[in-house]
Amino acid sequence: LIRGAGEVGHWLGERAARRGAPGVATLEAAILGLLALMIGFTFSMALSRFEARRDGVVVEATAIGTTALRARLLPAPHDGEVVKLLRDYVQLRLDLTRRLVSPEEFNAEIARSNAIQEALWLQAKAVAEKDNGMVPTGLFVQSLNEMIDDQEKRLAALGNRLPMIIVIALYGVSIVAIGFAGYGSGVESKRTRLPVHLTGVLVAAMVLLIQDIDRPGAGFVKVSQQPMANAAAAITAFPD
Repeated sequence: LIRGAGEVGHWLGERAARRGAPGVATLEAAILGLLALMIGFTFSMALSRFEARRDGVVVEATAIGTTALRARLLPAPHDGEVVKLLRDYVQLRLDLTRRLVSPEEFNAEIARSNAIQEALWLQAKAVAEKDNGMVPTGLFVQSLNEMIDDQEKRLAALGNRLPMIIVIALYGVSIVAIGFAGYGSGVESKRTRLPVHLTGVLVAAMVLLIQDIDRPGAGFVKVSQQPMANAAAAITAFPD
């Protein structure tokens, strides 16, 4: 689409040149400058959202690992029950990232996650009724509460996408800018079309890269789930 805008612009420029129309070098430079600003702005927005999703994985994995460690301090049989629930919980997190799921499947997995959280909270409540001391019950309840909060933060980061109006504006400015570049090359017969094609390819690549970064569950740029995998391996290694 963007490269096509350059071809259409070049064709219109050749027609304008035959009628003796003046060049548009100043306007072309201004629009290309606006395009560069727009790309930089949207890339920064997409990258900040990507970093938030990456940090969300690290924070949640750390919270799960801390909760599992403190759960081992609980009296039996609650310690084993909690660790077993946390194994299912962290595995659920990994399963969600290993394939692209539909919104219905995603909501179902989140519902299962919330059910496990409720089971963990009931375990914490049962332990607190027996012993409400700060150590170890209070520490476990604190880490469990942080783990639940971190899930909400991570879900919020996953849903924080670039506003559609900004994506549309990026495409619009890109098409207009490359169209004017092609128009300029058509008006000025001495100019070659190669720079217009190269610019169109580079702009299209940047737009696609921005969209790829903004898609949390698809594309080539993905958030590493290694912290969550490490947490799952550590919890699995706990003795029964």
